[in-house]
Amino acid sequence: MKKRFSSALITLLTFALLVPSFVLAQQDSKNKELPVPPGPVAVDTPSAGRASVRRERSKSGGLETVEQDFAEALTVIQENYVDGNKLEYNNAFKSAIVGMLRSLDPHSNFYDAKEFEEMRTDWRSEYYGIGATISTRRTGERMDTFILATFENTPAHKAGLRYGDRIIEVDGQSAQGKSSDEVRDRLRGPRGSTVKIVVERAANNNRETVEIVRDAVGSPTVPDAYMIRPGVGYIDMQRQFNYTTAEEFQNKLEELQAKGMTSLILDLRNNGGGLLDQAVKVSSQFLQRGQVVLSQKGRGTRGGGDRVYEAKNSGSPDSSPLVVLVNRNTASASEIVAGALQDHDRALIVGETTFGKGLVQSIMPLEYGSALTLTTTKYYTPSGRLIQRDYSNSSLYDYYTRGQGVAGKEEEEEKKGATQTQTQTGPESRTDTGRAVYGGGGIAPDEAVKPRMITPPQQRLMDPIFAFVRDLVNGRVAGIDTYKVQRPIDFTRELTPTDYPVDDKVFKAFKDFVASNKDFKSITAAQLDRQREYIQRQIRYDIVMAAYGATMASRVFILDDPQMAKAVDVLPRARELAAAALRGRNPAQKSYE
Repeated sequence: MKKRFSSALITLLTFALLVPSFVLAQQDSKNKELPVPPGPVAVDTPSAGRASVRRERSKSGGLETVEQDFAEALTVIQENYVDGNKLEYNNAFKSAIVGMLRSLDPHSNFYDAKEFEEMRTDWRSEYYGIGATISTRRTGERMDTFILATFENTPAHKAGLRYGDRIIEVDGQSAQGKSSDEVRDRLRGPRGSTVKIVVERAANNNRETVEIVRDAVGSPTVPDAYMIRPGVGYIDMQRQFNYTTAEEFQNKLEELQAKGMTSLILDLRNNGGGLLDQAVKVSSQFLQRGQVVLSQKGRGTRGGGDRVYEAKNSGSPDSSPLVVLVNRNTASASEIVAGALQDHDRALIVGETTFGKGLVQSIMPLEYGSALTLTTTKYYTPSGRLIQRDYSNSSLYDYYTRGQGVAGKEEEEEKKGATQTQTQTGPESRTDTGRAVYGGGGIAPDEAVKPRMITPPQQRLMDPIFAFVRDLVNGRVAGIDTYKVQRPIDFTRELTPTDYPVDDKVFKAFKDFVASNKDFKSITAAQLDRQREYIQRQIRYDIVMAAYGATMASRVFILDDPQMAKAVDVLPRARELAAAALRGRNPAQKSYE
């Protein structure tokens, strides 16, 4: 069995080594194309094609040598490794392929069958499960997973699961000490299958066994849109682009227009990318027909090669003044949107310099349900900028956690008192109205604004805040009965400033709660006073989560967000800039550089 399995692994590794040549060989094929993040297609790979390429490459003898070396190394490991009886062949093989791909660039990758299926699930706007937001919280030395909210009309909502319900078991397996990801994986499963959950009810601490039939659960990529003030609309696009993103976005845009929207803030913070065609469609909502959204240059393969993507509108584009929010986690497809709108002077960009991913991957399905994502092209913004950050002299860890484009330089400029918001890191390009922009390090904002960060001391307060709100919404905090939420989530309610204010009385009750709870004895009153603003915001977030659900709760963080405040402030400039772009000239250019 080991030998048969090892042969299969060797065969798959051999094919992985052949991918570039195979892709070229398939240039004129008629294989099925699938949207892939962030590239446009996925290349299907029939086994007959692989075999022909193997034979062709084997003529040189080099491939046979590699295959023999790998087989011999695996045999040596099998026969001599000290824990050979515990060897996970799949992990060893996966590491070999991942290591090979990492020598190419940071974004080419290998996915085993389970990971590939999860990735394809992410491209859809639904998954199969119970429909609840869950999270891990710690009480003393004990770690448990709790229900935070359910989604409307989902199995969890219909089963009556509520904020603060503790998950004890899932299908007979204990959830205690498990991460929320592990519990989530157990809760998900085939549509129509049944999952048995033991929960401890937050309302009365009684244990109940709940049987829930899994169903499709909507997971929209444009979850929310609302008027943050008269005439100013806001669209939340902090999730990745998938198959339905452009349609969802258009629907939200039309809803806001019907409410009297005259200007718009588009939030792309933390959006890690996704499907290229969806980014093009979203950009097209604001660009004139025929304007370039991006160009790509790469290998002459299906899904690669040189190509220009232009805006295609069935009617007139939206002309509302536009501000786009970005941060260091804005990447790939979301950078395409931000870059196109900035280069055409259609929007002002506010926030931090984006991640800087300008490489396009195509999906290469392999045998056994696994797949490769292989970089096949680079993309450029309309002005010709390549936004990909340099990765040649850094480790994978450094690439993903440090050196975020020009952000470090921007921070140094701030320390020196400089006001310039775009620091040159690559070749200079020009926007439609002549503003200077630069490539090689992400999309630099027109207005640089630091984000509101959660500090380690604040992070440690999340557990006592949750425990307090769990008691508060269940009527166990004396003298604050108006915050009791013993009813199903009201999904129809729009959050207002008067909903669940966290005043002096609530804050004092929280301090008393922490002081009387032995699990939080290390937290002092002075520490709480120093973190009062954060505590009040987080308490309100949790209460709104219990009362109105996750979507409304997210609005709590928007109300006093510094980047959002700047976005509102610069809307008049965005209006002037967009008008100048339409006129084809650049007024007061110095004010933007």
